[in-house]
Amino acid sequence: MALRNARRLLQKGGRALQQLQAASASEAASQQLICPLGQAVARQSLWTGLSQHGQNAGAATVQAALPRLQSSSQRSLVRSLQTSAPAAAEVVVPAMGDSITEGSIAAVLKQPGDTVQEDDVIAQIETDKVTIDVKFTGKSGRISTLLVAEGDTVVVGQAVASVEEGAFGSSSSSSSAPAAAAEEEAPAAAAAAPPKPAAAAAAAAAPKPAAAAPPPPPKAAVQQQAPAGAAGGGEAAPPPSRGDRPERRVKMTRLRLRVAERLKGAQNTYAMLTTFNEVDMSGLMEMRNAYKDVFLEKHGVKLGFMSAFVKAAAAALQEVPAVNAVIDGSDIIYRDYTDISIAVATPKGLVVPVLRSVDKLSFAEVEKNINALGRKARDGSISIDDMAGGTFTISNGGVYGSMLSTPIINPPQSAILGMHNITPRAMVVGKGIEARPMMYIALTYDHRLIDGREAVTFLKRVKEVVEDPRRLLLSV
Repeated sequence: MALRNARRLLQKGGRALQQLQAASASEAASQQLICPLGQAVARQSLWTGLSQHGQNAGAATVQAALPRLQSSSQRSLVRSLQTSAPAAAEVVVPAMGDSITEGSIAAVLKQPGDTVQEDDVIAQIETDKVTIDVKFTGKSGRISTLLVAEGDTVVVGQAVASVEEGAFGSSSSSSSAPAAAAEEEAPAAAAAAPPKPAAAAAAAAAPKPAAAAPPPPPKAAVQQQAPAGAAGGGEAAPPPSRGDRPERRVKMTRLRLRVAERLKGAQNTYAMLTTFNEVDMSGLMEMRNAYKDVFLEKHGVKLGFMSAFVKAAAAALQEVPAVNAVIDGSDIIYRDYTDISIAVATPKGLVVPVLRSVDKLSFAEVEKNINALGRKARDGSISIDDMAGGTFTISNGGVYGSMLSTPIINPPQSAILGMHNITPRAMVVGKGIEARPMMYIALTYDHRLIDGREAVTFLKRVKEVVEDPRRLLLSV
């Protein structure tokens, strides 16, 4: 199809060139008329053939059409285009994971004419889980054609852009020359305009006209200012306008749609129940204050509260395996490993990267992994593999000031731990009352699988380990 189109375009170009040559009086005049039309037609034909079938197919198309071109100037033009045609490469949608076959173009970062280097991001594709970068895999080149626009739905392997490979100058340097010329011309034009002092002086000397009398107020305004009883016929003034009520309709992102679908599906499927407890954070805060500087110096990462809760949850999952299990049809699958998902809020929605084999990680390794995954989630570089799996989830609403909540289970898991903010409260300590930093914690669980006794036992174990992390060393 592309070859036939190329031949038809070349034939049309040949006929148009013959007419222009016959109408012109001289070869020079005909060349001036030929170039704009003939070059455009020939280039379009060549590029169509080259992009669809490679340079060899394009060359064959041109050779087959050459006998039809009668003018020597036409043949030399096409041959010059044929020999100088750059190699074209297509940038396609990469693989996006086993369960993802399509996505939407979230952003187009390059435009036709822009130069690209290896691993430059041309576009970003948003799926129902992550955002995928479409990168140029060649050495260098220039964008010749963009084949998609923002909002388009694309599938794996679909062409996104066409790139002319080769060494090209920076597009920014070429655009800076006209801008610099315009900046130089502006002061010159301002200097060329001579002042007109005589006209200005005459305008200043002319007497100013008397200020015009203000127009009479509208009748409606006079009626509104008058008392209600003074209105003609005793009619009441009209009510004030409510003003504009602007609204905006924005299409939901694929990630937001997927999150909504999964959360509603969890409510419809699970028999969810939430149990609560409270944690005295005094011991953990004292340990953190005592060792935070040494910890940072040795491991290169700050000691936070999340690592303590992650390790406490891993220990509790090993003691209460039902919380780490999942229902599969008529069977129960008990997982003997602990992969804990950490809920991270991003501008595009909620994602849950997974910490693998938490029971084998140290406090420092947990903090490093949390920081790395959180950074990838916020800048949009997180991958499907980073979020695959997970046997239990921890959500920390306390960073936003939440005092208490009932988190929703992350399918297909069976439970989720909710952390909240730390507030000083009056607590009975011994025989006295002291202000203690307290945190409410919540465990939402699937009551089809997990009994109340197991849920309370799990949450109590988390409380004990967080309040005294030395229990992890002593296994008590």
